[in-house]
Amino acid sequence: MYVLSNLLQAVAVILDIVLTIYMWVIIVRALLSWVNPDPYNPIVQFLHSITEPVLYRVRKALPMPGMGLDLSPIIVLLAIIFMQSFLVQSLKTAALNLQ
Repeated sequence: MYVLSNLLQAVAVILDIVLTIYMWVIIVRALLSWVNPDPYNPIVQFLHSITEPVLYRVRKALPMPGMGLDLSPIIVLLAIIFMQSFLVQSLKTAALNLQ
């Protein structure tokens, strides 16, 4: 049982780190959109390529016609915070219960 407990704990920690990194990537992308960055910059292209699939799905699911403000980054950030609060904490609790 300790092996499964340690595995769940490790998965929870890694998931938490990945979600935190992705949260910061979304924040950086949103901030860059305010300054009109060079679209040919490799960093800008990388940020766009890893965030656009998620942001596009949110925009498609929740269309906001006529709004000049893109709220999809905020919705994704809230979803990440929810996953960290619910999923990661549930995995950590399950790992503790298995010990």
